[in-house]
Amino acid sequence: MKTMILRICFFFLLAIPSAFAQQSPVFTTGGKAIQGYDPVAYFTDGKPVQGDPTLTATYDGATWQFASAKNRDTFIADPARYAPQYGGYCAYGTSEGHKAPTEADAFTIDNGKLYLNYNTKVRTMWNKDRADRIRKADANWPAIKDKDTQ
Repeated sequence: MKTMILRICFFFLLAIPSAFAQQSPVFTTGGKAIQGYDPVAYFTDGKPVQGDPTLTATYDGATWQFASAKNRDTFIADPARYAPQYGGYCAYGTSEGHKAPTEADAFTIDNGKLYLNYNTKVRTMWNKDRADRIRKADANWPAIKDKDTQ
């Protein structure tokens, strides 16, 4: 009986990291890309806007939500233009060689591209040398995009 309990505990402990880690190239929470925020709204409204769960599109293996049918249709027409860089994972973290979650209000639009960060404090660090951070993140992304989050 002790052996059986130890085996169950061992397998449970092995499963814990995978329950929290993500291998997806798109940051998702509860099955929603970028926590259900509308990626088009960052460009049109200049701020994060929560999407409607009835207005969705699938792109890059993830479900994206939109605040309006117009935004959904705009995204479907050119998803690469509106989807955040690095799958919505933290741009600063990507520049450091790892994937990290993001907060909706920690965003930057640079050269027509959306970048999200872990939080606004990290965004401040990101903005201090944004051009170099983008160069590093662009170089790191192909190697880490399919790896687990930290």
